[in-house]
Amino acid sequence: MKIHDVRMYKSAEDLPREDQLAWKIAQVAADPVAVEEDVTGMIINRIIDNAAVAAASLARRPVASARAQALCHPYGPGAAVFGVGSQTRVSPEWAAYANGVAVRELDFHDTFLAADYSHPGDNIPPILAVAQHTGKSGAELIRGLASGYEIQVNLVRGICLHEHKIDHIAHLGPSAAAGIGTLLGLGTETIYQAVQQALHVTTTTRQSRKGEISSWKAYAPAFAGKMAIEAVDRVMRGEGAPSPAWEGEDGFIAYLLSGPSALYHVPLPEPGEAKRAILDTYTKEHSAEYQSQALIDLARRMGPMIGDLGAVDSIVIHTSHHTHYVIGTGAGDPQKMDPNASRETLDHSIMYIFAVALEDGGWHHVASYSPERASRPDTVSLWHKISTVEDPEWTRRYHARDPKEKAFGGRVVVTLKDGRVIKDELALADAHPEGAHPFARENYVRKFLTLSEGIVSSEEQKRFLGAAEALSDLKAGDLGTLNFAVDPEQMGAERPAGIFDFKA
Repeated sequence: MKIHDVRMYKSAEDLPREDQLAWKIAQVAADPVAVEEDVTGMIINRIIDNAAVAAASLARRPVASARAQALCHPYGPGAAVFGVGSQTRVSPEWAAYANGVAVRELDFHDTFLAADYSHPGDNIPPILAVAQHTGKSGAELIRGLASGYEIQVNLVRGICLHEHKIDHIAHLGPSAAAGIGTLLGLGTETIYQAVQQALHVTTTTRQSRKGEISSWKAYAPAFAGKMAIEAVDRVMRGEGAPSPAWEGEDGFIAYLLSGPSALYHVPLPEPGEAKRAILDTYTKEHSAEYQSQALIDLARRMGPMIGDLGAVDSIVIHTSHHTHYVIGTGAGDPQKMDPNASRETLDHSIMYIFAVALEDGGWHHVASYSPERASRPDTVSLWHKISTVEDPEWTRRYHARDPKEKAFGGRVVVTLKDGRVIKDELALADAHPEGAHPFARENYVRKFLTLSEGIVSSEEQKRFLGAAEALSDLKAGDLGTLNFAVDPEQMGAERPAGIFDFKA
């Protein structure tokens, strides 16, 4: 890997494009390096993972709304939409949008945390949609996805968006555009322009994950994927983009990030170096914000140690800066303590999540968020006894590069009403690659079978898994098999119509 220094340049300095971050990203995307076997295996795992959470979310209103919008844009050859048979095709950017919402709705797929946050699996819907539309093979899709993951992970390593209240989809637009460029075999110049255009149109504020969190949290990455497809299409027609996007005098770093004097360090593979970043990412065993994964596992362990939860006087979670300020009491969001809060808000409340996990000894992607569950008097009482504090040591470990030092959990101190204190800590979720029970292929398959049970027929489950596991051998035009169909009754009730439904 090579570390690239990235800073603002005045227009008069005339920064050569070869020295711009977007060009360097484009060079990585255009590099025809082979994809290694373990990377291919993990790409297959994440395709299965995405399908699992998409199946579980099909009937939810945000997913049904996005799907209804997409189905108003039929197109040939087009791309497939989750839940609808592959013979029904829509314009690829709309398929990416609908599938992206389905994948993201339950906050239950893969993650990578470093200088910023990300869900790299959000790259899969747009790259797959373009691959289906353009008749690409499984091997070509694998190459595109390896690039998408590589670029997003390394942007997340080098550039923090959160401290400037920029949503993390600002890293996703460029990575998806780069991955599509790899998929299509585009040249460096074209990918360079597409990456810049995608950054320009997918930079939004972090209010989508603050306060009263709405369904836009699921739509935001889907929108970024849609914009990435449109960006690539536009520059393939010979159009340019704002340049230099990151380094410009009025650009991203100068006015949206740390300012004209800031210096960022972004790692990227050298020419000929394999794209392996996907192996540094990790999926979720529980349907909740990633920084709660280890703490859910810790709650399962501590519940029996505490015994009578009515005897608890207070619970303090000592954790990292990010956990404290994003999903903890450091966020200052009263909504995180509100029994009437939305599912999206509860998903970003470690106080609620830890209370329920203590009481139930686990976590369920539907039951744990139900209004009835959130409003239980004993839960509300326990929930309101929980607070978080930032611990500098957990913050240091959060940012550590050494896998043995890395930590996304915390130390929990439970004080009982009789004065006794119970303490325990956990650094990594059980399912993390360095955790107690790392996820392997059988776990991904089990997750798909569990989440799609009663939604996707057993025959369709087997067919989909067979296609996914044979990804490397899928021929050009066969990628529609990576979709799954369900009975229309599994896709929810009739929804209100919108502009796209209007007929003269």
